[in-house]
Amino acid sequence: MNGEQRLLRNSMIVTVMLAGVGVVVGTIAGSDAIVFDGMYSLADAAMTALALGVARLIAASNAADAAGGRLHERFTMGFWHLEPIVLGLNGVLLTGASIYALVNAITALLSDGRPLSFGPAMAYAAIGTAADIAMAVYVTRANRTVRSQLVALDGRAWIMTSALGAALFVAFALGAMLQGTRHAWMTPYVDPAALVVICLVIIPAPFQTIRAAVSDILLVTPPALKLRVDGIAQATVDRYGFVSYRAYVARVGRGTQIELNFIVPPDTPARRLEEWDALRDRIGEELGDDTPNRWLTIVFTTDPEWAV
Repeated sequence: MNGEQRLLRNSMIVTVMLAGVGVVVGTIAGSDAIVFDGMYSLADAAMTALALGVARLIAASNAADAAGGRLHERFTMGFWHLEPIVLGLNGVLLTGASIYALVNAITALLSDGRPLSFGPAMAYAAIGTAADIAMAVYVTRANRTVRSQLVALDGRAWIMTSALGAALFVAFALGAMLQGTRHAWMTPYVDPAALVVICLVIIPAPFQTIRAAVSDILLVTPPALKLRVDGIAQATVDRYGFVSYRAYVARVGRGTQIELNFIVPPDTPARRLEEWDALRDRIGEELGDDTPNRWLTIVFTTDPEWAV
């Protein structure tokens, strides 16, 4: 199991444990905010499990490409396309859950609120926040080496969860301080008000992830990558006296797909295949990022129709 898969597995285990405790404590304390936090974490854990499965498929596919085998025969294009689908689904699911919780919280605010046992709620918020911070630091630091989009998303989720847990603790502490005072009538509204704030913070958070995932799914060309490929391709055309080139570039999750079609003059002197292969190797080295996650195709033709 590589670093990415190990990080996702550990994160999923801790998330499920905290979520289960949250649902139980939230039910006992009468806190919809804590129950939502637990259910949100369970949904996030389910998506992390799905992301882990995709990461394993991609790793297995890359290994199969090198060694051959049935997996490569059945899925010759790999599994990169699954990664943005998982990221997008994750963002949409969590946003939808947050909107549903927001509606329920507003409904509670417009009624008589909900009574809450502040002691258990504060204890859970304090312990949960400490655990969230520890996981955020662990995942973020580890991803400096792994450099995975899936792990990066998981790290951002832990950071956001830490901030929300701290906000819950502050809200519950303020509610506990109001008990026995002339403002005690406000205490039933503390929990739904905290849930409203949490939802308003969470709802916009996945938008960037959803946008990036949709771009990958639609094969939107990354401008910076296209500019770099165009520069190398044009330099190759100028260096070898080719007519022109056509470049097709896309990024799908961690996978980078590059297709370069060079149009060669019909009267170009014949070259041995080894020479064309050496030229491909040179172009590939100039493009860089020669990893199993790069899909590079380089074609030389005298017919412009083949380059379209």
